[in-house]
Amino acid sequence: MLENMMDLVSSMRMKKVRVIEIPKRGTYLRKKWEDNFVNHLNDKEKKTIFLHDQGDFCGYLWHVFSYEKKKCLKEEQADIAFNKEAKKSCYVFYQHSDNAFILENASTLTAEDFVNEEDVYVVDKGFNWNYVRTHETGWCGPYFSRKDKPNLSYMD
Repeated sequence: MLENMMDLVSSMRMKKVRVIEIPKRGTYLRKKWEDNFVNHLNDKEKKTIFLHDQGDFCGYLWHVFSYEKKKCLKEEQADIAFNKEAKKSCYVFYQHSDNAFILENASTLTAEDFVNEEDVYVVDKGFNWNYVRTHETGWCGPYFSRKDKPNLSYMD
């Protein structure tokens, strides 16, 4: 995973995206993501979709999409929506790492930039939209969703 992260950082810098490494912020960003995109579920509902690590199941925040508990775009439609989204500054963080990044001047970011990433979350600094690429891409994900506007035309 670390090798992929470094490849991503190099790739971003080649695109003139400013990369600010923010080590040990993964836990904070995952919690903030949950607070913004999974706040409509109670603790029992979160448990039924294995949102967090439990027993033999490894929890993933993106289960909110794969279990269809939040409206989202999937697969190619998710990539298209992400590519069309205006991107100034974004957070990039991972499900299983405390390493995270701030990407500034990120207008050139595309879904293709994350094709080699697994369980990566890209969100704008206001946590208004998010793009998730899973380790099961092709079966589950990628996903694109918005926080507050679930009935936007691109999601109907």
